[in-house]
Amino acid sequence: MWFNKVSNQFLRCQRILFRKRSTQSYVDPLQEIPEPEYNINFVCNPSNRDTIFNNILARKGVGDIDKVLELSGKPELKESFLQELSKIPNQTDPAILSYGDKPHLIKECGQKPEFDFEPEEFKKLVTKLKLFRSQNLGPIIGQRGYIFVGDLAELEEALVCYTLNKLIKYGFKLVSVPDIIPTKIIERCGLISDNKRTLIYNLDSSYGDNYSLSGTAEMSLAYKVMNNTFCIEDLPLKLAAVSRCFRAETSRIMEERGIYRVHQFTKVEMFVCSEQEKSKEQFQELLTIQEDLFSSLNLHFQVIDMPSHDLGSPAYRKVDMEGWMPGKKFYGELSSCSNCTDYQSRRLNIKYKAKNGEFLHVHTLNGTGCAVPRMLIALCETYQTKRGHIRVPEILVPYMRGKTLIKIQPVADMRTNKYKFKH
Repeated sequence: MWFNKVSNQFLRCQRILFRKRSTQSYVDPLQEIPEPEYNINFVCNPSNRDTIFNNILARKGVGDIDKVLELSGKPELKESFLQELSKIPNQTDPAILSYGDKPHLIKECGQKPEFDFEPEEFKKLVTKLKLFRSQNLGPIIGQRGYIFVGDLAELEEALVCYTLNKLIKYGFKLVSVPDIIPTKIIERCGLISDNKRTLIYNLDSSYGDNYSLSGTAEMSLAYKVMNNTFCIEDLPLKLAAVSRCFRAETSRIMEERGIYRVHQFTKVEMFVCSEQEKSKEQFQELLTIQEDLFSSLNLHFQVIDMPSHDLGSPAYRKVDMEGWMPGKKFYGELSSCSNCTDYQSRRLNIKYKAKNGEFLHVHTLNGTGCAVPRMLIALCETYQTKRGHIRVPEILVPYMRGKTLIKIQPVADMRTNKYKFKH
């Protein structure tokens, strides 16, 4: 019954998107990526210069409005003009600017777990139970790799299935997305490469066109709805996807050791296309869903409005939820939720026809449903027992075939991979 419900909702979503594409002939995806429709009337109006300059200053300082204004009057330098224009970040919610440079705590949810013993960190806990390997994995997995074994691998699947079940009840349609997408799509979604080191893994150019590994399903979902004009009755369009996320992240922060920050992981992502005047309402709904997901797992977490300098280029506003990790003894980011207004839709030609007949760019929003490694850290550290076992959260028991306690796995030790480097 559950599978049929997922299939029906997925097919309905496909029909909506097919209606938009049914008159289009197939062309190479790279060729159909549209020219951006920047808000030139606003950005290139000299009277808005100070507003944009101060917004750039309050964020990460990326973008040069003076260079944009200078180049806007030189048609012969159009390519340079568009390149500089692409670096201008989204505007910032005025409420965020009042916070200054510090995160604003909105609220705390749940209670910190209490122990009559010293709780262990995730890595030590699950290694003792033969659930996890991260050392001596050989050259294939590489740096910051890991393997989940037995019940921990089952717990990962349980989290994904539980999250999807929740999202479907909230009206999301499940979509399967590729992990390899055009690099230009990643840039249009807001990652500015500028020929410097980024978090994105690029495929070798010998494979043909410029493709990269996706850092999050948000990008693939945006790619899916690119060049579409929706009827207002089809909005909000709420999509969910499970994907592997690939990020060339590094960190020397002690608390972020282990699988807290890794190069690839599984994540359930939410993506919404909304009417412009309803995006704040949709943003609050995403936050409500995230709070419901984490509260139902009896985790202690705090909800934080992020300051302007922590916003990526696309985000108008971003709220993080940080879960308490008893073994690490710190709050770690479990999820992020962003309202990108029309930043992405202007770059990917995603519109809707308003009731007055006007064609407007949708507002896009995204939010984490479940980032598996960090959720596992919070869950395993919160639900550990004095004997070094891990209780399965009650709500996940049906997804774990009725298993209520994770003990040491009856598996042989994995043989260390031996290899030699060629000189």
